[in-house]
Amino acid sequence: MQTLLLNADDVDENAEIDRVIDAVRGAFTAYERGDAKMPAKSYIDLPEYNGDFRSMPAYLDVREEDVAEETETGDGWDAAGIKWVNVHTDNPADHDLPTVMGTMIYSDPETAFPLAVLDGTTLTMKRTGAAAAVATDHLAVPDATSLGIVGAGVQSYTQLEAIAAVRDIEEVVISDLDEERVADFVDAFEGRFDVRAGSVAEAGHCDVLSTVTPVETPIVGPEDVGEHTHINAMGADAEGKHELADDLLSDATVVIDDHEQCTHSGEINVPYAAGTLTDDDIYGEIGEIVVGRRAGRPGTPGTAADAEGVRGVSVFDSTGLAIQDVAAARVVYERADELDNGYPFDLLGLDG
Repeated sequence: MQTLLLNADDVDENAEIDRVIDAVRGAFTAYERGDAKMPAKSYIDLPEYNGDFRSMPAYLDVREEDVAEETETGDGWDAAGIKWVNVHTDNPADHDLPTVMGTMIYSDPETAFPLAVLDGTTLTMKRTGAAAAVATDHLAVPDATSLGIVGAGVQSYTQLEAIAAVRDIEEVVISDLDEERVADFVDAFEGRFDVRAGSVAEAGHCDVLSTVTPVETPIVGPEDVGEHTHINAMGADAEGKHELADDLLSDATVVIDDHEQCTHSGEINVPYAAGTLTDDDIYGEIGEIVVGRRAGRPGTPGTAADAEGVRGVSVFDSTGLAIQDVAAARVVYERADELDNGYPFDLLGLDG
C-alpha cells in the first residue's frame, strides 16, 4: 500500500469547493449528532522561538442523508486525521518562511493506515472558506448578491470562491489598509464580479461580510453594517483577537462553531472573558442549525420562509475545527486518487 503525498498545488487542484462545502456541512452534522470525536486542540508554546505548535485530531462518521455527494457504498462515509500546525511570528523576517505552516495526516479509520500526507496550509484555507459558505447558506438572506470582505490576505480569495458557491454574488467590496493587496484582489476577480475597493463600512453594508484580519482592537462597529448583514467572523483564532465591536456582537444573533474554542480563542473570546457577553447572548452552534434543531434565516435550507428564524444582523464565529480539516482532506484524497495525481510513496516500507 502507498501513502499519497499532496503538496499545496495538489491540494488546491483537488479541493473542489462544492465538494468541500458539502463535506464540511456533513462534518458539522456529524459533530452535532454525536457521530464525531474531536479532542480539544492542544498547544505547545515555544516562547524561546516566539512560536507555538497546535495539534488537531478528529474522527467523524457522516450519514448518507446528510451529504449531497453520492458514495459508492450508499451508506455515508467516515474519516480520521490530524493536523499539526504552527504559528511562528519571526519566520518571515528571520528565516524567509511562512508564519503559519500546516501538515495534515489523513488515515484509514479501520486500519489506521496513513492514506495521505497533505499540505495543511492550503487545506485550512479551503475548509475555512467552506465553513463560511455553510454558515452563509443558513444565515444570510436567500437573495444575497453582495459580499464585503475586510482583509485582503490569502483567506479573502477563498471566502469569495466559497460564498459565491452558495449565493449569487454579483458585487464585491474589498477593504484593507494595504492598497497593493487590494489591487491584487481586484485584479484576480475583475471580469467575474463587480469588484472594487471600499471602506470598512462600504464592505459591511453588503448582504454578507467576511472579516479575515488578525486584529485585537475591533474594526467593525454597529454603524458599519446593514440591517440584515450576515457576518462571517473568521480572523480570531487566538486569545485576545477581536474584530467586531462588543455592542455589535451584543445586538446580533451570534452563532458559533464550538463553545469551548470560541470562548477561548474565537471572536467572542474577549467580551466573553470580560462578562460583557454570556451564554445567553449565543444563539447556538452552527451544527444545530444545519441539522434543523434551531432555525436559520427564513427561506434558507431547513428553515421555512415564514419561520421566526434569524433576523437582523447575524454573526458566525468560526475558530476552525479539526472535523473540518478531516472532511476536506477526504475530498482532496478521494479526488487525487481518482485522478491519479500526487506522489505515492511507501512510507511504512510495506512493499519491500
